[in-house]
Parts: sequence; structure tokens; C-alpha cells
Amino acid sequence: MKVVYNWLKDFVDVTASPDELASRLALSGTNIGGVENGPHGAVIEAEVSSNRPDCLSHYGIAREVGAIYKLPLKHVSPKPAESTAKASDAVKVEIQSPDLCGRFTARVIRGVKIQPSPKWLKDKLEASGVASISNVVDVSNYVMLELGHPLHTYDYDNVRDHKIVVRRAKQNEKIRTLDGIERQVDSNICMITDGDGSSAVGIGGIMGGAETEISFSTKNVLIECAWFEPVAVRRAARFLKLHTEASTRFGRGADPEMAELASHRAAELILQLAGGELLSGVVDVYPGKRGPKKIRVTRAEILRVMGADVPDKEVEASLSALGFAPIRIDQNRGAEGSLLAAWECAQPSWRAEVEREIDLIEEIARIYGLDKFPPRLPAARQGAARLPHYEAETRLRDRLIGLGYREILTIPHVAEDRDALFRPEGVAPARLSNPLSEEANVLRSNGLVTMAAALEWNLNHGQRNARLFEIGRHYHLKGNTSVETRVLTIGTTGEAREKGLYDAAREFSFADLKGDLDSIGALAGALEWRDGGPDWLHATKRGQVLLGPNAIGAAGQLARRVADKFKFRQDVFLAELELDPLCSAIRIVKDARHYEPLPRFPAVERDFSLLLADGTHFSGVTKIVRALGIAEITSIEATDFFRGKNVPAGKYSLLVRITFQSREATLTDAQISDYSGKIIAALERNLGAQLRAQ
Repeated sequence: MKVVYNWLKDFVDVTASPDELASRLALSGTNIGGVENGPHGAVIEAEVSSNRPDCLSHYGIAREVGAIYKLPLKHVSPKPAESTAKASDAVKVEIQSPDLCGRFTARVIRGVKIQPSPKWLKDKLEASGVASISNVVDVSNYVMLELGHPLHTYDYDNVRDHKIVVRRAKQNEKIRTLDGIERQVDSNICMITDGDGSSAVGIGGIMGGAETEISFSTKNVLIECAWFEPVAVRRAARFLKLHTEASTRFGRGADPEMAELASHRAAELILQLAGGELLSGVVDVYPGKRGPKKIRVTRAEILRVMGADVPDKEVEASLSALGFAPIRIDQNRGAEGSLLAAWECAQPSWRAEVEREIDLIEEIARIYGLDKFPPRLPAARQGAARLPHYEAETRLRDRLIGLGYREILTIPHVAEDRDALFRPEGVAPARLSNPLSEEANVLRSNGLVTMAAALEWNLNHGQRNARLFEIGRHYHLKGNTSVETRVLTIGTTGEAREKGLYDAAREFSFADLKGDLDSIGALAGALEWRDGGPDWLHATKRGQVLLGPNAIGAAGQLARRVADKFKFRQDVFLAELELDPLCSAIRIVKDARHYEPLPRFPAVERDFSLLLADGTHFSGVTKIVRALGIAEITSIEATDFFRGKNVPAGKYSLLVRITFQSREATLTDAQISDYSGKIIAALERNLGAQLRAQ
């Protein structure tokens, strides 16, 4: 919203400089983008938040300025001359969809002269970033920027039967809008039609139609000033990909009570600039009128929330200036016998978002000055306590950071088509009923979709090597209930080791990812692996991760068909593990941890060159060896793998190194030979392994 400083002074006699005014507005809660000095004076760029549609006008900003500087607000009171002919005889209005349009007003001016606007009007519009078109059209834009309520002008003679019908759009209905584009609408969109309602002349709250556009041949004008349901306008604007100044204001919740005043003001200006005859009265169909709402605010609650008191005069002055019309009422007495003040306030029509006592306290505090409240913490009502998995997550983070990973935080709102790339079959996504955009319309069903997006962003910005992790949640529907699952997501791409003076570069591989996950698993005792995994992973470079008998996740290289969707030109590796069972195991292992002195006796290594059938896993080898219960075995490692010449088809050669060590005495050759014989016999018996000749 561009706030023209000189235009602002039409409503409030502010003497502060534009820079000082911008600073005070910022301190009171209005986000200020900057101040520009142009040919039409200073222009303040105000970035109005979505819950403050009342500030999308010069009049609304002037109200804020008046409250801050304790200056009176000059009210707008248009008094155009009216003829004896009645507007109700010249135009009819029917609202068939009151859920989409809560109010519609119509005025008629006959005998206007369409011509270029005067310089003062062109200058104000230009300073606000709006192009001048003609005097009547410019008036509608001017009033919208002045009072914050959009309105539209029609060529009255092109409105069939001089009747307006507001209804829901029909299936496959089309309309050519003012920008010359033919658009197809859906049944949730509010349409402005004429005659019997069969022909559309505008899209409610967004843009008018081309058939009734004001032109230089227009003689008679119909002024529309309505109120449209905010959610419906936002959805329509997203569906049509058509965002206008009108949809911005209606979509945030314009003031329904401003419709008649804005229409009256527009009629006054059109008479001044285009002449003509204004028919008396206004056609005002108002099925959505809301009753006044009362909100009470107490001194005790102000003191509790803000930690300091605010003088009565400041409370009343702030609320009065903002339009809440406070009435002082005294409640029961305090501990020292003094009356505890309270105020009953009326919710103004332009502040629909203020509904509770805490909202009024926020208004009082920001106008009074947040800098006037002492910086102190509220009294604690209970002792602080860490979350159950705090220590386990801390150890997990430390281990990942030690392995070279960096933690990220991502927003769980994602596009449904991207989420589907990783979503398990049969899982229903948790769709948002009112998404911010079509690119963020579901909650992620796993953390991999946002991790892949984070890697994509890094690669697109020239960061080829990345190791990232996130501790977060994913979501899915179980019946009608949304289920949240805490997960650890890992993503990496690029080089495992960069080129150095003495080292050659080496690309990250699935073995590196598995090694990192095994290092994490060591915190929880040990992770186990088995073949398989989701189809978004490479068929031969993936695995399921188990903790005990239960699968807690999967890891591997991203499949090429999915990588192409993200335009990855290098290998990407992803993993996701359920966090709760992992953290529980980490905590149990930590509690069971004990220390032993280093053995005084030497270790002995023995290599076993095994011939194994395809499909036999190293984990199966370790299980069989461990099952022998030989206490002197301290480690089992796979050190070499070979498939090819001199190895029969359907088999492969695996070199397994086993380390023996005793805490009681030096192991003898006879003992080592006995252990080795038991190991070979067990492998032959259970796996059909053969010992290759050395």
C-alpha cells in the first residue's frame, strides 16, 4: 500500500516529517518498507498484514496516525445533489447467493461526460501506482485508495433490463473481463449478472466484465459498491490466477458498512468531474448485516499480560481513536480496596479480527508504546522440564554434526504432485482446506519431499556438496484424523571427500550413507539392514533399516525417474527414520552404558575367504557367527568382495575378518584353530558357505 503523505493530510493534521511518521507507524505495528520522495511528494510504502484490511486506505492509515499522535480524524461526509427521480425506479438488484455476497448497493447517474481526469486526480493516482484511464473510472480507483472499499462502475445502458442479479457461477460458464481475457469460472465463484441472470457482467470482488465497460461514449453510469465473502474471493482469485486491488481488499475482509459511504463519495466526485444527474437514494440489498459485538477489557488482564499498568486516560484515548468506543465500568474491588477498572467496547465494522479481550490489550499496548513496558519475564507458575527425548535428540544431533551434516528447518506445506513422488501407496495426504497457494496445498506425508527441495535449492545456487538433516514431522490421514509422526530425514549429494594436496576427490556413495546411518545406529545399540525399499529409491542401491525386529525407515540413492523431476544432474542420497523408536533405544542404551578397561592381552585377526550364494547377506554371516557365543570375538568385518573369474556363476567371494581377544590370557593357536573350525562349520551348515583356498 503506497501512502501519499500529502493525501494523508486530508484526513489528519499531522505535522511530523514523512520519515518520522514512518518510524512511528512501524513502532505501532505497521510494517514500513521505506519512504520515497517523488514528483508528488513523499510516499510511504506500508506492507499491510493480512489481518489489517482497514489499513489498505489513506483513511485507515490516517486513523492509525490520529491514534498515535492524539489528533482528531476528519470524517468523510459527502453531500452530492440528488434529483427527484429515484434510483429504485431505475435499477433493480437481486442477491441469489447471500453466502457469497453479503451486501450490494447501486446508484445511477445520468448524463455524464466521460473525459480525461484533472491533474490533481491523475497526480494522486500516479503517486499511488495507478494509471489514469478516464474521470469516472479514476474516481472508482480514487475512492478505493481513499476509503479502502473497492467499487465498480458500469455503462448503465449496457446492463440488460437495468437489473443486477448476484448468483453463483454456472458449470463451464465463461466471461470476458476488463483485461480482454476470456475466463472460465467454477461453481464456487460469485458472478454479477444482468437481466434475468443469464449473462455475466463481472466477477464478484475481483474484476468487471468487458461488455459493460465505461467508454468515452458512455452517458449513464451505474455505481456498484458491494461486500463479498473474503474466503470465497481468495479462492476465486487463486482459481482464476487473477489478483487485483479489489480482490486484495475483499479477500482480507473489507468493511461491509463502508459500502454505502464509498458509493456516496464516488457519486459526489463523479458529479464534480463528469457532471450529470444523480438519482435520489440508493438501492441497498443487505442480507448479511451483522449485529454489533461487545468486548470487555479489564485492568487486571492488562496488568497480567503486559506486566505493567496503563493509565485510564491512555486506555480510553487509544481505544476511542481506533473506533472501539470504550465505556468505563468498575468491577469488584482489589486487595487494597481500590476499584478495578474495566471497559466495555463495541467492535467497529472495519476491525472484524478483534474479537477477544487479548486483541484489545494488543491495541492498547501498541498505541501506548511497547517500549514503555519494562522488559521482564512473567512469573513462572511451574518448574521447567525438558521433553522426554531431549537428551536422545541432542546426542543424535551431535553425532550427525560430527559426521559433517548441517541441520535445516523446512515448512511442511508442499505441492501435492511433489508429495506424491514419495508418498507410500494407500496413504491419504493431509490436504489444507485453505492453502496459501497451489504450491503448498498439502502437509508433507514424509520429510523427503522437503529434503529433496532443500538439496535442489542448494544445487541451483551453486552449492554442489551438501549434507543436510532435519528433525521434524510428517502427516497423513487415518480416517478423518490427521496423524503426525516424528522423523529424522537425511539428504546428501556431491563429494564424500574433496580433492586435497594428498587426497583425490571421491563421490559420496550408498556405502557412505550406510556407514553414517550405522554410526547413528551405534547410539541405539545397532541398526540392521535388509533388501528392498520404496520405489523412489534406486533398485540396487537401497535398503530398509531395522531396529530390532521392526522396520523404522529406508535409505538409498534417489531413483533417476524421481531425480529427473527435480532436474538433479548428480547422484542424491536420502534416508528417513522414525524418530520415537530410535530416541527410545538411544535413551535405553545410554542408561545401560558402562566402562571397561582396555584388555592387556593382544588381539588376533583371522581372515576367512568365503564362497557364498547370491542373495546371502553379510548380516546373515554375522548373526551365525555371533550365535556361536564365542566371547573372545570382538569384531566381524567384511574387507573384500569379488565376483568374476574363478568364481562360479550364482556365487560371490567375500573376505571376512574376525578379531579375537581375551581379557584373561593370551590366546593360543589351538584356541584360535578351535574357534575357526566352529565358525567354518556353522557357516557351511547354515549358509552353504565354502572356504576358498588361499
